[in-house]
Amino acid sequence: MKHSEPNLLGITINHRSMRGDARRFADVTRAMAEGRTAGTPQRAREIQWYLSNLCTGIHHHHQAEDDVLWPVLRETAGAEVDLGELTDDHRQLDPLLDRIRAESAALAAAPADRAAAGRLADSLATLRDLLDEHIEDEERTLFPVIMRYVSGEQWQRVEKAVRKGSKMGFELPRIERYATPQELETLYREAGPVLRLLLASVRGGFQRRERVIFG
Repeated sequence: MKHSEPNLLGITINHRSMRGDARRFADVTRAMAEGRTAGTPQRAREIQWYLSNLCTGIHHHHQAEDDVLWPVLRETAGAEVDLGELTDDHRQLDPLLDRIRAESAALAAAPADRAAAGRLADSLATLRDLLDEHIEDEERTLFPVIMRYVSGEQWQRVEKAVRKGSKMGFELPRIERYATPQELETLYREAGPVLRLLLASVRGGFQRRERVIFG
């Protein structure tokens, strides 16, 4: 019998940030492809930087699920959970993430190339749709199983694996962007003053990059 419940706030915000970023970068690159947003060298470089980090973060997230969360669920929930379809989704993601990395590099090399922007926009739209479907399925089917079968201690082990290797200078400002004010206050209470200090140290540079990308 488990002694404490998992806190799913972190993974919920992480999921929201991945979906939100895929959506807004699909939009901005489509606007570049259609000539509604200028394809400047600085904008294209910052898009490449952001998408490189985003793709790395998405890969790390689903790899941690495969390597750490899935074994925990098989151990605790057994026949109550079917991970086949979600695992197949993970396999589809990696080639798409590689394509987005390559296409964002091509755009950085030729920022005024509207066709290059269009190819990247198409790939990001595919990522957006795949993440929307995958995450909705995962939260609907797995979150109740996690809450029923996984202990708080086991869940902390999963979260530690997700945090390990994450680029905090990239991930923390995105948490701030996508969390509600109430969720942020909860995170501040749980993490203590160190979270506010870390965010203060990375917020400015991150916001400057976003202004270049989105205007």
